[in-house]
Amino acid sequence: MIRLPAAGGVLRDHTPRATPLPLSTEAGPLASRTVFSAAHVVADPYADTTPDGPAAVDWDATLAFRRHLWAQGLGVAEAMDTAQRGMGLDWDTAAELIRRSAAEARSTGGRIACGVGTDQIAAGTGTLDGVLRAYEEQLALVEETGSQAILMASRALAAAAEGPEDYLRVYAHLLRQASEPVILHWLGPMFDPALEGYWGSSDLDAATDTFLQVIAEHPDKVDGVKISLLDAGREIDVRRRLPAGVRCYTGDDFNYPELIAGDEQGFSHALLGIFDPLGPLAARAVRVLDTGDVKGFRELLDPTVELSRHLFAPPTRYYKTGVVLLAWLAGHQDHFAMVGGLQSARSLPHLAHAYELADDLGLFPDPALAEARMRSLLDVYGVTR
Repeated sequence: MIRLPAAGGVLRDHTPRATPLPLSTEAGPLASRTVFSAAHVVADPYADTTPDGPAAVDWDATLAFRRHLWAQGLGVAEAMDTAQRGMGLDWDTAAELIRRSAAEARSTGGRIACGVGTDQIAAGTGTLDGVLRAYEEQLALVEETGSQAILMASRALAAAAEGPEDYLRVYAHLLRQASEPVILHWLGPMFDPALEGYWGSSDLDAATDTFLQVIAEHPDKVDGVKISLLDAGREIDVRRRLPAGVRCYTGDDFNYPELIAGDEQGFSHALLGIFDPLGPLAARAVRVLDTGDVKGFRELLDPTVELSRHLFAPPTRYYKTGVVLLAWLAGHQDHFAMVGGLQSARSLPHLAHAYELADDLGLFPDPALAEARMRSLLDVYGVTR
């Protein structure tokens, strides 16, 4: 029994699981869906850093976690918002992360796609030409590593653009330059408030039309789109309007089971931050889906939604804290420290409930280790037993 803090300053009892959820060790790629896990970075806890200084990364632990994801048959979406791009991970360190992870992917045969942004320049300080140069620099680096490029939403572009035509110009230029089809990422303001009004309008219908126009004008250069708006209806609408051959990768951490399962008119692939802590379970569920068993897929994945909605609760951009907590509790890293000091971004009751929900799902390979580590965190906060 472990006593966990809840809202209102009370403690409640939780009985940890004795055994983890049994998961197969089947290897090999997934068949019916392309699935990426957006992976977190492991901080170097011994580095003498400051929240606004360059990030210090534990490279061995960071790359080991990517090997863990590849071993499940998942792809790795590298240097995305889950890796704290713009929230502790600076561009120089992100570039090194991309190089190292791409080399690791080549050596293990893992699939990798990497985020291309403009975080060399601060939002509000760049011109459209400066935004283009920043995008070009990052696109060149990602392509040099042999990775697929994910064109991420840009804070600098959101600040510099005066309307939809500026987005059309920038993205048309980048897509013409891309040597291989890219993934376009529409990240909503719940994940990053600086992206409010992206695609030139705060009206989602107008923004959607501009987004689809970019794709329609360059369908041969767009492998797929990742939509992170936490709006299943919006994603389904976009999915049905995509040109033939352009995939939809769900980025909806609230509604992913139904979107991946799909309907009579299609389905979404996946590029999800929640598949960082759910990696083995997500892979098992998709393998069930590979057999055509939609019901079995939903039975495995639907119970995880409560945990995901908790981790991604407002302010959504701090979901990374819960993701890293679960990685520590699961034994993927030896500490609960994050670049930028973001381990302090969620309250103890929030973290305690994340542990409780993950434990109920059987996500921890060693439940006793997870309990011991959760107790050590409670001790740091002075929780009486």
